[in-house]
Amino acid sequence: MKHYPFLDLGELNRPYMAELSQAAVRVIESGRYIGGPEVENFEKSLGDLTGAPYIIGVSNGLDALRLILRGYVELGRLSEGDEVIVPANTYIASVLAISDAGLRPVLVEPDSRTMNLDSRKAAEAVTPRTRAVMPVHLYGRAAWDEQLLQTVRENNLLVIEDCAQSIGARATVPGLFGTVMTGSLGHAGAFSFYPTKNTGALGDAGAVATHDEELARTIRALANYGSDRRYHNIYRGFNCRLDPMQAAMLNVKLPHTERENADRFARALAYSRTIDREDVVTPLMSQSVTDCVWHQYVIRVKGGKRDLMQRLLKAEGVDTDIHYAVPPHLQPCYATLPHSPLPITERLASEILSLPIAGGVTVEDAAEIARIINRIKI
Repeated sequence: MKHYPFLDLGELNRPYMAELSQAAVRVIESGRYIGGPEVENFEKSLGDLTGAPYIIGVSNGLDALRLILRGYVELGRLSEGDEVIVPANTYIASVLAISDAGLRPVLVEPDSRTMNLDSRKAAEAVTPRTRAVMPVHLYGRAAWDEQLLQTVRENNLLVIEDCAQSIGARATVPGLFGTVMTGSLGHAGAFSFYPTKNTGALGDAGAVATHDEELARTIRALANYGSDRRYHNIYRGFNCRLDPMQAAMLNVKLPHTERENADRFARALAYSRTIDREDVVTPLMSQSVTDCVWHQYVIRVKGGKRDLMQRLLKAEGVDTDIHYAVPPHLQPCYATLPHSPLPITERLASEILSLPIAGGVTVEDAAEIARIINRIKI
């Protein structure tokens, strides 16, 4: 029986092995182990990709979000207790960053088809204390539309994008500055380059993208102990710098982002064309091919059968995962967080199942996994 791994990072990085090895040697021989040209080159390349004029390489995706929010606090654009609208259906990092900055997360239900923030419900959630919205481009799908743009403009809200899963995705509606790439739609965007991402480092890495020069300066200082120059600390900052070794790895992989995303789309298309079950809902395949970069291919198994489907697929050699089994509001650390009822989020958490989409899985493998799903009897 053939085994279909959910993700094989060794296989994912195999095409770049020689270049990655050369890049590692280059960093070691350079003697520059903090900052330097590898980080600078990465920041320029990510700026070219996203269209954002200012890029700051940082330690990881969560720190990117924390630095953006803390930066706006330092600049007086956000204050303790201000509300930030965020999707309830997200990885907990989105919410952690908000509460870490002394702000109040306002959890809003997703659209059950896109599984992203429901922009109409986001509009309804705006109160006099709302100061920002954090669209999360979950599973690689751009969470941006005319309704959200209108809400942001009418209420003068900051837009802080969580782009952890969406590098290379293009929105169908231009953002606040006329660009369409995720990360440059709003005022600032946070990227993660965790090894499992479409463009992943060989360890933790992240970046902030922004159109705001003042915010960029503030974040660069905050990420370096709050220092704008040596031994001069203007903020009570952090140590959140991007490591040059990881920047070098990303300088190898970033040019291949478009190809990686296209390969994922091909596998997603094979799944969507082949899966044919009444109790399985496949993800939305929009007419705009590039609005989703398929970080995950997430089906919904209805009727309380998700866990059984996962076990039966495992017995057939197919590894799967759940993104995410427990939504943030049901985690112990947010037991006291006020929120409205979130039935859609909770239903999705009980139905979603992620199928293999990268790292050793071919288009033919995706079609075969789909056929296995079709013939499983539940």
